[in-house]
Amino acid sequence: MKNEEKKSFTITGMTCANCARTIEKALLKSEDVKFAAVNLATNTAFVVGENLDIEKIKKIVESVGYGITDKSPEEVEEKRYKKIKKNLFISLLLTIPLSILMITNMFFREIPYFTLIEVIFGGIVTFYAGRDTIKGAWIALTHKHTNMDTLIFFGATTAWLTSILSLFGLEIGSFGAIGSMIISFHLLGRFIESYLRDKATKEIKSLIKLQAKEARVIIEGKELMLPIEAVKEKMIILVKPGERIPVDGVIISGKSGIDESMISGESMPAKKGENDEVIGGSLNLTSPIKIKATKVGEDSFLSQMINLIKEAQGAKVPIQALADRITNWFVPVIISLAIFSGIFWYFGFETFHPFIEKASNYLPWILNTNNPVSFAIFVFVATVVIACPCALGLATPMALITGTGLSAKRGLLIRNAEAIQTMKDVKFVLMDKTGTITEGHPKVIEHNLDKETLKVIASIEKNSNHPLAKAISELTNNYIKIEKIEEIPGKGIKAFVNNTEYFVGKPQDYSNYSKILEKGYTVVEVKVNTKTHGFLAIVDPIRPDSLNAVKMLKNMGITPIMVTGDNEKTAEIVAKQVGIDKIYAQVKPQEKLDIIRKYQAKGGKVLMVGDGMNDAAALKGADVGIAIGTGTDLAIDNADIIITKEGISKIVDAIKISQLTFSVIKQNLFWAFFYNIIAIPMAMMGLLHPAIAEAAMAFSSITVILNSSKINEKRYSKSLTKN
Repeated sequence: MKNEEKKSFTITGMTCANCARTIEKALLKSEDVKFAAVNLATNTAFVVGENLDIEKIKKIVESVGYGITDKSPEEVEEKRYKKIKKNLFISLLLTIPLSILMITNMFFREIPYFTLIEVIFGGIVTFYAGRDTIKGAWIALTHKHTNMDTLIFFGATTAWLTSILSLFGLEIGSFGAIGSMIISFHLLGRFIESYLRDKATKEIKSLIKLQAKEARVIIEGKELMLPIEAVKEKMIILVKPGERIPVDGVIISGKSGIDESMISGESMPAKKGENDEVIGGSLNLTSPIKIKATKVGEDSFLSQMINLIKEAQGAKVPIQALADRITNWFVPVIISLAIFSGIFWYFGFETFHPFIEKASNYLPWILNTNNPVSFAIFVFVATVVIACPCALGLATPMALITGTGLSAKRGLLIRNAEAIQTMKDVKFVLMDKTGTITEGHPKVIEHNLDKETLKVIASIEKNSNHPLAKAISELTNNYIKIEKIEEIPGKGIKAFVNNTEYFVGKPQDYSNYSKILEKGYTVVEVKVNTKTHGFLAIVDPIRPDSLNAVKMLKNMGITPIMVTGDNEKTAEIVAKQVGIDKIYAQVKPQEKLDIIRKYQAKGGKVLMVGDGMNDAAALKGADVGIAIGTGTDLAIDNADIIITKEGISKIVDAIKISQLTFSVIKQNLFWAFFYNIIAIPMAMMGLLHPAIAEAAMAFSSITVILNSSKINEKRYSKSLTKN
């Protein structure tokens, strides 16, 4: 049977949205690839398929002119940034004096040999400082597609060629200096864009910095520093005060304060001792500890966090589909329009020249010439360079990068980027009780079991991940072997010990426990060979943020609903304490899904939040599923978003971040469309100078990135709950 898998890798050579689109289309042609998303903003590709072969994928990417590297996107971006910086310096060093000479030559006095100067200086700028742009255009053209570099290539080289033709005596305007300006503005835009991208990805970079490079492993009584890649599960690691814990593990010796603020958001250090779990990336503060590695490499919590954020940032939301369709045809259409405009002005120059003369009284940058060839080239160059698919291509991914980064900072890991678009329309929030509204750290405060039965029950419950099971298992440390065990979702757990059947779970008749239930306790019944043998009364404190979260949801016009498998009496008491008006109690797992369908039919999106195995189907069936990070793997695997710190107050944050991010995406797309709709016709009419056009093009991309970065600004995030 074929195995479905996911792979992320770093792409090199992309310069605009068309590049990403071309790679994506090529990948989707492969039979093994079922889904592909290529992200220009992060220089990454995310692929889902069967038996994925990285070498085969690499050949597909290379076949359309791009590459795959083992380096991280951060390393690739840093190298790109340094190269752009160097080329920009050379470009400006030559273009600034060339521009001054051009202005002097046009408006004050004629500069001797100015055309020759344009050829030399313009040639160095265009073909040396702008060599990567020309290389990108050439790769695209030879692989039968187009990109942003294609437009810059046509604009800059056409402008430079006019100086060559003028130098050889052809009566034509010389635009060599304009070619240099086009390259310089393009590089300046790329430089600023790269810098702003770097700032936008600061959240994920801060997580990457937490990853240890080495670990102090104890082998045969000796300390040995090993690369983190060489650390295996069950190895014993010594972590000294002031050092980061390199892997997920369990403390086997020592006590210390652990700073988990970057992981959990808790500012106060957590006191940890023997048998307590620690997370890789957290900081050991006070004393040396020895830990046994439980999860290493890609399985560690920190690595999973980073991968989930990267996956979400590299994914797409439905609104992006329109921009993708447009950018697919954008460059060929613009080149066609530029050629059409040049031909139109060449043949219609005599007719429309009076219009240009009048316009030049208000727009001094319009070319003042009586030569139709010169004006036709002027219009062609301006139209080619004014067009900007980059702004369209960056509109959604840049907002997603910033939004998912802020989410991670707030303790929300977005696994499915579509949730960003869906959450803003949430009208109903369905939430489990135990481990969701409550802390998920219950304690047994009363029971009537004999010592031997209690030992058997605790041993059985030790095999379950349910919060109530953990509370029962902690009643003893003298466990026995369990022969046969079966967990029944929504009911309890059944096991056999010495041919005796034990069941621990929900009572069949809650009326027998009415006095206990009135106190708000949860009752777990114990049966031996199908006969009631005893009970345990468990209390689970309500999370400190639950009351305020429910209040905030109501203020936002969202209806909070409790859906729990617990008894009705306990559910009513907890619901009353946090302010929830609508409850569904004693609900089976499949019934939770039915309730979700019921509210979906009313209109508006339904969000489900839970932490248990019995919530998995409901999380998957809801429009948005949110899992508490301390919950079971099955719940987490079926969720769109994972809460890594605090409780349901993070639902409020998730919805508000979704609203803000989606609002920014719409603003970005509006300005990208508006810019092109206004600028392209102006260029075709001869009303824009190519240098101004290129500056405006660069500015449009920068505007999109700056607009996206405001998601992180305090004035926009102040409405979020306090960390």
